[in-house]
Amino acid sequence: MKILALEFSSPERSVAVVQPPIEGRPQVEAEVVETGTTATKPLGMIEEALREAKLEREQIEVLAVGLGPGSYTGIRTAIALAQGWQLARGVKLLGISSAECIAAEAQAEGIFGQVAVVIDAQRGEFYLSLYELGPADRREVEALKLASGAEVQARLEAGMQLIGPEVTVSFPHGRQVLPLAGMLGRLAADRNNFVAGETLEPIYLRQTTFVKAPPVMRLS
Repeated sequence: MKILALEFSSPERSVAVVQPPIEGRPQVEAEVVETGTTATKPLGMIEEALREAKLEREQIEVLAVGLGPGSYTGIRTAIALAQGWQLARGVKLLGISSAECIAAEAQAEGIFGQVAVVIDAQRGEFYLSLYELGPADRREVEALKLASGAEVQARLEAGMQLIGPEVTVSFPHGRQVLPLAGMLGRLAADRNNFVAGETLEPIYLRQTTFVKAPPVMRLS
């Protein structure tokens, strides 16, 4: 199963091609990373990753998308690309939590024990989820939620390792761990809960609210 993974939820966006496993582990054939405040060339990143993997677009069977939380614009860009690809090519789609991807990256880096995945949610709040990481297993022990800075600080003071894409900005004793497309593709390789493109939505825990604009005033 040839997988194209798109992870645009953090300031370090990435695209990866993952091929069938060798000795039980899916292989990352190519990974392209772009750093900056906005995604400037997602299609170029995809073309570069396919070129490095020596694959054509038609050979991709599954698209995996990091659903965040994180950069709302970046995640929406990845979802739109996946939806268009499915319409054009009929590929299978998977949406995966970027928080889970961060936890899996930490595990691969040799971080074990209880960790708190921390992602900036703006407005003085953070997305927070807790994982128990071991050399051979990974378990979510507290589901993703919105938390105050004081609550995250309390986890740190309790001896928990804080990890996340920009965690050191607010918590200097944390450890930067990024959600990368290569790991996203490896996670996707073990799954078959494929979805229709129109059902993909960013993970966004706040309730969306709209303020109706006042009527236009006409000057006589």
